[in-house]
Amino acid sequence: MDLPVREKLPHTIPQWVSDGSWFFITINCVPPRKNQLCRAGIGDAVLAAMKFNHQKFIWHCRLCLLMPDHLHGIIAFPREPGMATTVKNWKKFVAGKHGVDWQRDFFDHRLRDHHELAEKTSYILMNPVRKGFCQRAEDCCGYIVQTTDRRQIGRAGSPLHAESEIKKNGAHSSDTVPFAARTE
Repeated sequence: MDLPVREKLPHTIPQWVSDGSWFFITINCVPPRKNQLCRAGIGDAVLAAMKFNHQKFIWHCRLCLLMPDHLHGIIAFPREPGMATTVKNWKKFVAGKHGVDWQRDFFDHRLRDHHELAEKTSYILMNPVRKGFCQRAEDCCGYIVQTTDRRQIGRAGSPLHAESEIKKNGAHSSDTVPFAARTE
C-alpha cells in the first residue's frame, strides 16, 4: 500500500502580517533520531551559518537551539525573498558545506503576540531539559546571539534597527549536547 504524498507547505507571509513579525520554526534532519547537528564541528558550523544570515540581514534570529536531529528557532524574515526561499537557501548551503541531511520542508508558526513569543521561547529553552541533556535550561551550553534592540527586517531584507553579535556560552562540546543561539 502506497502512503499518501504529503502536501508542500506554502510558508507564505500574508500581506497583512507586519514586517519583522516573529515565526517559530522547526527544521528536522533525516533520518529521525540520528545525531547530525550536535557533533563536534557541525554545531559550530550550523550556528555560524545562522549567524551569517543574521549579520547580513537575511533574517533576524532571536533564538535558535540545535538538538541532535532538529533545530528550533524564533526568526523574523523579510517579505522578499520570503521565508520559504530564505530557509531553503540556508538548508541547501548547510547541507552542501557540512553534510547535514535535512527533511524536505520545515514547520512554521507566526507568533501573534508577546504571550506566544514567551511561550515558544520557553518551549525551545526547555527542550534540552525535556530530552534529559541538562537539569535546567540555564545549564545548556552553546552560543548566544545578543542584540541591543529588537531589529526588524524591512521588505528588501534591510535592517530597521540595531546590530548584533554572537558569543559562545562557554561550555564543552559533546556528541549529545544541544547548542543554543539567542538574542535579547
